[in-house]
Amino acid sequence: MKLKVAFQMDPLPSLNYAADTTVALIFEAARRGYELYFYEPHQLIWTNDQVQAPLFPLTIDTAMMPPLILKAPEKRNLSDMDVIWIRQNPPFDLGYFTNTYLLESLPPTTLVLNAPQGVRNAPEKLLITKFAHLMPPTLITEDPREITFFQEQHGDIVLKPLYEFGGAGIFYLKLGDVNLAVTMEMMCKSYPNQPWMAQKFLPEVHQGDKRLLLLDGELIGGFSRVPAENSIRSNLVQGGQGQPYQPTENDKKICQELAPLLKEMGLFFVGLDIIGDYLTEINVTSPTGIQMLNKFNKMHVERLVWDKVLEKRV
Repeated sequence: MKLKVAFQMDPLPSLNYAADTTVALIFEAARRGYELYFYEPHQLIWTNDQVQAPLFPLTIDTAMMPPLILKAPEKRNLSDMDVIWIRQNPPFDLGYFTNTYLLESLPPTTLVLNAPQGVRNAPEKLLITKFAHLMPPTLITEDPREITFFQEQHGDIVLKPLYEFGGAGIFYLKLGDVNLAVTMEMMCKSYPNQPWMAQKFLPEVHQGDKRLLLLDGELIGGFSRVPAENSIRSNLVQGGQGQPYQPTENDKKICQELAPLLKEMGLFFVGLDIIGDYLTEINVTSPTGIQMLNKFNKMHVERLVWDKVLEKRV
């Protein structure tokens, strides 16, 4: 079956070809002979009950660097597509929010991954609150006094914005840290009128956190990410180093517990972040990790993904 596939994503120059999951999905789609298109999220148009975008035909030339080649765009109805991938990075702002509403109006003959309504209802740092018993001690508030009291209760904490990604805006604050007040002041200026998340610091992060990838609710594998020296941020974009990892029985139980809700919400491709035995994030907007998992497990995860897409279209 020759699918027509559009990738809604950030500008191509932002891609890391050696690590980006979207790149792996595009290359596999091209290998299968699918008709590929690219557009950026801000280019969506709603008119006369149609969702449109200037679609750039996307081809691959492996002799070129970068290898993704865009041809002249043509404004088309997105309902002409068989599959649309939402692959732009957060922040999950009003633009992202509005984008999900427009995509949600597409007919069911166009499969949007992940489901726009599911993405909208599942900001990564908030969806885990539905599984509070799996989380470390956590506080969500924009009241600095509550943050101070939380730290008095739990000692060292991690403070982070709710709607960023890739480890951006995260602070590690030890009990009694004189920088607590100025850090909160800086957070207020950088993220006005937004709550923050504070979590009890988990020292296990120094040995690495775990990224588990789920496909339509099923665990397909994972790897660990070890922070750079003198850092607690294990995200690969922040200098973390990937390491091979075999999911534990506890990891599998967490995945099994989350699976029914993820499937119900249409969250087809998901990345879980786990530190020690605690679930810390459920990544649904643009989860990554395929190329790392391929490297360590000698897999072709992108092939599994497209096989499952075909199943869902039947």
